[in-house]
Amino acid sequence: MTATPELKAHALAARTAARALSAAPPRAKNQALLTIAALLEAQKEALFAANQKDLEAAQTAGFPLAKLDRLRLSEKVLDDLRTGLRQVAEMPDPIGEIEGLQIRPNGLQVGRMRIPLGVIGFIYESRPNATVEASALSLKAGNAILLRGGKEAWHSNQALVRLMQEALQEAGLPLEAIQLVPTTDRSAILEMCHLAGLLDLIIPRGGKELIELVQREARMPVLAHAEGVNHLFVDESADLEMAVRIAVNGKAQRPSTCNSLEKVLVHSAIAPVFLPRLAQAMLEAKVELRGDERTCALIAARPATEQDWHTEYLDLILTVKVVDSLDEALQHIARYGSHHTEVICTNRHDHALRFLREVDASLVLVNASPRFNDGFQLGLGAEIGISTSKLHAYGPMGVKELTTTKFVALGQGQVRD
Repeated sequence: MTATPELKAHALAARTAARALSAAPPRAKNQALLTIAALLEAQKEALFAANQKDLEAAQTAGFPLAKLDRLRLSEKVLDDLRTGLRQVAEMPDPIGEIEGLQIRPNGLQVGRMRIPLGVIGFIYESRPNATVEASALSLKAGNAILLRGGKEAWHSNQALVRLMQEALQEAGLPLEAIQLVPTTDRSAILEMCHLAGLLDLIIPRGGKELIELVQREARMPVLAHAEGVNHLFVDESADLEMAVRIAVNGKAQRPSTCNSLEKVLVHSAIAPVFLPRLAQAMLEAKVELRGDERTCALIAARPATEQDWHTEYLDLILTVKVVDSLDEALQHIARYGSHHTEVICTNRHDHALRFLREVDASLVLVNASPRFNDGFQLGLGAEIGISTSKLHAYGPMGVKELTTTKFVALGQGQVRD
């Protein structure tokens, strides 16, 4: 499939804007970010009205609660966006930095200069706050961005992009640096995937089907994340009260997100004491428990199937397994984990270090909730997504992850022998 003339025109305009943005002074980009933050407050009633249209249509269509939660713009969502925008504005501008400068034997100074990626295609579902986060990070990193949101957030995304373009104009930056694809037709996804030479990178953020489609069809690099099949291993030395608190927060605080907890592995030495406490806490949080045979012998839980160990529920469902050692827990995570987020609760320093070294995930935590795998929480101000592939970025992608480097060399007339 080739892109329509309209979509190609948007991509060409983004390419022109990217060139101007790559040379824009940091103060102009920061001014735009701070203006976006101010407009989110000044125009919030209009934003809520646009978002309500999307919510009503989604409710009529029978969207599940998890998807409605991701779609909703609330006061807290806007507060977090404003805070994130201010944090991004305060960060050092990476563009133009020269890293690793060294002097070669012939006197040539060689280093790497940090530069924008160019034009980013961002394909995503449901979450209108992602519209602002992705655009803000792209802007700070000197990239133009072409946004293709889901039809369920059409009114919200239109309002947010108009607001951000208003801020760009006020800062003297090209409006085309942030654009919304003018259709929610699914064919636009394939068209974007085939815009080689105009888009430098595509980032899909959504369900497994969307991500696999983009990875299969894209003619340019793709940064994506797998499902969040995230584990908590409760070691025999763990503080049990802490472990219950982490498990409840990881599962029930916002189950619809990719950094929520899906599986708990419990050391057999503490399972008879820990599992009843966990079951009571999850009952109070309205979480359905599923478990292996040993778990079901200790608490009321539905027997788990093989599919349960592979499943990202994004719902109030948690699967539990009793294991006999740290080694068994590591083997289970290696088999069923999705390289997203993994947690150990332990008071043994050697077990904590082994877990940190041996678990392959974009964020590995000791004695903390998996919900911290988030760009805002990790100090990036915001994120455009969480990459579970290792080339270019691994984990939440902030400003620096949306740049690359080129070699630069400073000479005094050197020529090669």
